[in-house]
Amino acid sequence: MLRFVLTVAVLAFPTTMGFSVVPNSRSSVRQQMSEKMRLSAKSTLTDETAWKLRILLNGVPTTGGRKVDQIFSVNAHFIEEEGYEPPQGFIKQVVSDESGENKGGLKITKSRWILSEDPNERKDGLWVWGLFKEPLYPFMLLQLESEEIELPGEEKDTIQPLKLYAQINHSRDEELGVVLKTTILNVRELETMKADPFGAATVEVYEEKSIGQISFQSQ
Repeated sequence: MLRFVLTVAVLAFPTTMGFSVVPNSRSSVRQQMSEKMRLSAKSTLTDETAWKLRILLNGVPTTGGRKVDQIFSVNAHFIEEEGYEPPQGFIKQVVSDESGENKGGLKITKSRWILSEDPNERKDGLWVWGLFKEPLYPFMLLQLESEEIELPGEEKDTIQPLKLYAQINHSRDEELGVVLKTTILNVRELETMKADPFGAATVEVYEEKSIGQISFQSQ
């Protein structure tokens, strides 16, 4: 009976009796695995993160003379090319034949993205001197080019290949990782202008025109 009482006392007051509690090794392993999963779940601009791009086009002209509104969903990875500062690369589209994305969908033929500073507030020198952990790039400049898009219907109407541009608000969250905000999608309309009064020389200028929206969701 006395032995039973002493055992209960030791379990009830381990610190006062000079004993230490050893943590459960399984619990410790689970915590480490959970932390690794949390870190790996952060969104990145690498092939480790899958992104869904939602592209909304408004009033796009077709080869048949119509103007249509279309929504496209594109699964893709941002691929960063090593050795560049600021970070930059291209988009690798993921197309599944089973999903039917090849039919009536938007297929990217060429792409380019680059992280950019705020042109109105340059701070690129500060991170070099250690005032920031990493360069501050509040924007991503994105360019997408597509194939001709077949529209549904018996008319066999199409949207000609597009060249799209976007300036995206880019940030890095401690928990979420890379965050890309919904933004306006533009096309560039070229215009040839005379560079001298006699018209002997010309120059091409472009004007960006809004054509829709693009949004991003990491998966």
